[in-house]
Amino acid sequence: MAELQFREALLEAIDEEMGRDESVFIMGEEVAEYNGAYKVTEGLLDKYGFKRVIDTPISELGFAGIGVGAAMNGLRPIVEFMTFNFAVLAADQIINHASKVRYMLGGQASCPIVFRGPNASAGQLGATHSVAYDSMYAHFPGLSVIYPSEPDDAKGLLKSAIRNDDAVIFMESEQMYGLKGEVSEEDDYLIPIGKGKIKREGSDVTVVATGKMYHIVKQAAAEMAKDGVEMEIIDPRTIKPLDIDLIVESVKKTNRCVIVDEAHPFGGLASEVGFLIQREAFDYLDAPVRRVTLPDVNAPFSKPLFDLWLPDAKQVVEAVNAVTYRT
Repeated sequence: MAELQFREALLEAIDEEMGRDESVFIMGEEVAEYNGAYKVTEGLLDKYGFKRVIDTPISELGFAGIGVGAAMNGLRPIVEFMTFNFAVLAADQIINHASKVRYMLGGQASCPIVFRGPNASAGQLGATHSVAYDSMYAHFPGLSVIYPSEPDDAKGLLKSAIRNDDAVIFMESEQMYGLKGEVSEEDDYLIPIGKGKIKREGSDVTVVATGKMYHIVKQAAAEMAKDGVEMEIIDPRTIKPLDIDLIVESVKKTNRCVIVDEAHPFGGLASEVGFLIQREAFDYLDAPVRRVTLPDVNAPFSKPLFDLWLPDAKQVVEAVNAVTYRT
């Protein structure tokens, strides 16, 4: 195992796949000469040249469309958005084209493309730069949605995403690019898309979290352990396909569940997981499923208000106390 930053793990994955397969290329704003807005593509231009590491204009719809066309013609593009907040401009290409190519052409063509970049809030950047889009894209058939929380998962899943024969949305937290963690040094390290992971074993309550919310849950678990409450933490890693079987088996053991989601309450991951649990494991529940989400209001710019807006460990502890009847 080697300790890498989140951005370094992503870079390793891209570099390895570009070296393995000449059809893989990356394009986006500032990915080439500037080495990437978040330095995820550092050094790739010098290694692979301008034909495979391509700077684009500030035109998300345009370069997403070029990527879709390239994928339909045998290449494997990685399209980097500076943030998924800007990718709203490219939603027509992602939702109406990339996700539907195989279906509408009866399997005669596919669209092996990866759209990647930061998702959800990144601090005091205002309401238009602080939206979590993973649940929105997971709504549409034909798209896989990946949202890793640790460097090891980021590397193994990104390599799998690049090799996938259909469109993948690969989401990262801007606040996690500098996060360090152990990353496997196994040759050609791959993690299957659609397989979650139990990140912490526990017996009292199942807590589900992705992205940077996983790290909030880890803080809460350490605090609850001092009081003798052992939280089992599940990181789905992939929003769609969702490893609901892993979550259900955990709930059958703990009989309680809290879902922590950096999204608004209506129609998010927390709502879907809660529904699936009551459908698959209702008779095992000793308490109603609880969720911790953003409030139903846009992100504030004010630092004190932003801190109140974003889910924190205290809210997770309160939810765990509620389902374990400690309050």
